Amino acid sequence: MFKKFTNGCVRVVNRWLPDPFLFAIILTIIVFIAAMIGTQQNPLELVWAWGGKGTTGDGFWGLLAFSMQMALVLVLGNAMASAKICKKALNAIAGLAHNKMSAILVTTFVSTICCWLNWGFGLIAGALLAKAVARRVKDVDYPLLIASAYSGFVIWHAGLSGSIPLQIGAEGGTTILGVNYYAPTTATIFHPVNLGMVIVILILMPLVNYAMHPDKEHTILVDPALLVDEEERTYTKNTPAEKIEHSRILWVIALVLGVAYIVYYFFQKGFNLDLNIVNMIFLFLGLLLHGDLRKYVDAIGDAAGAAAGILLQFPFYAGIMGLMVAANADGVSLASIIANFFTNISNDITFPMLTFLSAGIINFFVPSGGGQWAVQAPIVMPAATEMGIEYGRSAMAIAWGDQWTNMIQPFWALPALGVAGLSARNIMGYLVIVTIFTGVVACGGFFLWGLLF
Repeated sequence: MFKKFTNGCVRVVNRWLPDPFLFAIILTIIVFIAAMIGTQQNPLELVWAWGGKGTTGDGFWGLLAFSMQMALVLVLGNAMASAKICKKALNAIAGLAHNKMSAILVTTFVSTICCWLNWGFGLIAGALLAKAVARRVKDVDYPLLIASAYSGFVIWHAGLSGSIPLQIGAEGGTTILGVNYYAPTTATIFHPVNLGMVIVILILMPLVNYAMHPDKEHTILVDPALLVDEEERTYTKNTPAEKIEHSRILWVIALVLGVAYIVYYFFQKGFNLDLNIVNMIFLFLGLLLHGDLRKYVDAIGDAAGAAAGILLQFPFYAGIMGLMVAANADGVSLASIIANFFTNISNDITFPMLTFLSAGIINFFVPSGGGQWAVQAPIVMPAATEMGIEYGRSAMAIAWGDQWTNMIQPFWALPALGVAGLSARNIMGYLVIVTIFTGVVACGGFFLWGLLF
């Protein structure tokens, strides 16, 4: 019965899911129409809001700074994963896979841990690991293997690179509608309930993924052409310029400068992570692992292509955000209608769980942690203050909702799919099941969070 349901999801998605960019256009149309109906604004008002009302701070160009941060997370994580030492480590881990079951279990488990550490690194490392596993286990279903690698992304916001807990945990917190909100990472990322939900998913999700493996008749094997690695670059040091590019002295100086700042940062700030310090850590860690300035420059160049989807689609999702928050004369927006509905039926126990569900719905139209926070925090955080609910729990409810429906939102899968040589429709059917499973875990977790703490 379970496999029949899974196979049905796969067939439906393969038939109906469009390209992610077209998906963004379709979502824009849906939100535009819904905003007209829900807020009673005319089309011209909404077009003006979609485009940012003539500024670069809202609407279509409203996520420029955040887009740069997200692109760096992806590119730096990708470049680090491409280091020879990381590839050797991935091949060693792939050696743990000897059959279909161990292939899915190892890929899911490792990619989930990597995504918790850094989502950009986890996305690429998971896809590279899946390809390494596919070389060893010839009869594993390749789309499911890649879906398993991507499924680890479902806990990225609960980890060290989660933009929402890092924003509210930054020094001085974050200001929303003139009010300051702050919650340290001990109340968000490292809270016992958050860690508990992560552990449950880390243990059970590999088993759920393996349970979806199709029978031999429906198994799709990897195309051998996808497993051929690019030839390693060869470098010469004949000219003064080439010698400078490979200078160990300059490499050491750059490392010392970066490491000195990172160590001093934690000495001054304590263990408070934000997107900028996370990116700096992975930048200099990648530089260290590549062992050469020129090699790292080339690795960054190779990785930058994976950010193409972010660069193209983020403005459109920023435009969708503009539509979601476009308010009429009474201050009513489409996002506020959705968020307020769940807030109004909540109490201090169910509020985080229902916030999680509303965040999952909104994330489908705004698949960005920073964007999600900008849309929903002005509603959720004041309500949390009124109910006496701690800010960390409320922020993590938004964060978990944001990461939850990423499983069925193809935008974030683009880099991993590029590495794997597949399209979104090849894996999304399996990820419907992952979405259901993680939704149950998160709902139960937030309900317990309200009861026990």
